[in-house]
Amino acid sequence: MAFEAEGRRRTAREITRTEPESRAYLQDYAVLLDAVSFPSLVVDHRWNVVHANDAFDALFGAVSPHPTADPRDNLLRFVLFHPEAGSVLADREASWCLPMLAHFAEALERHPNDEELRAVRRSIAEDPIMDAAYREGLPRWISAVGAEAVAHDGALRPLTHPDPRWGRTHCRVVGETPQTLQSMGLSRLTLVLREPRRAEPRPVRRGAARRGPRHLRAVPADG
Repeated sequence: MAFEAEGRRRTAREITRTEPESRAYLQDYAVLLDAVSFPSLVVDHRWNVVHANDAFDALFGAVSPHPTADPRDNLLRFVLFHPEAGSVLADREASWCLPMLAHFAEALERHPNDEELRAVRRSIAEDPIMDAAYREGLPRWISAVGAEAVAHDGALRPLTHPDPRWGRTHCRVVGETPQTLQSMGLSRLTLVLREPRRAEPRPVRRGAARRGPRHLRAVPADG
């Protein structure tokens, strides 16, 4: 369990210092999360991953470990900085980076003195492409799509699952944070995977076994 594994989740040490009732609630909530078949996780306002279920680990299982942008540690840093993020997050820049940058900007405005968020801002500034997206692209994008772009709940986003049963598909981001989690400054997100559309087999026409028509179908036979 993430709350018991030292060092696996950066917030684990914080959780173990909470009141026994809160710690017990989080442990039971982790059991609930592990029973969900879709990728689901609990994060703090910095996007540090407090707990993620097996389906989440399976989604990002083929991604190489990263010292600062591992998806199992901090989802924000993974989306913005991991060199392999695009292998899972399809249309990464428009569908994932910009919404996460919008959420990050909102979080930084609420917590301007948060050292971890300020460190992310420095990392953005050191990346010319990401810095341009944050300073120039983000305001234009929010102006075009509206303030609701900051919200994750309900968003439909493309991804590529390493399991060929899913492959290239979409997920519906569902925010479902109970009051107890919210009071701890935590939130939960679930990625509801959509079954990929299968190509429908073409109906077999009568006489299809013949080698082919003696004339173009668009031209009358006697023309």
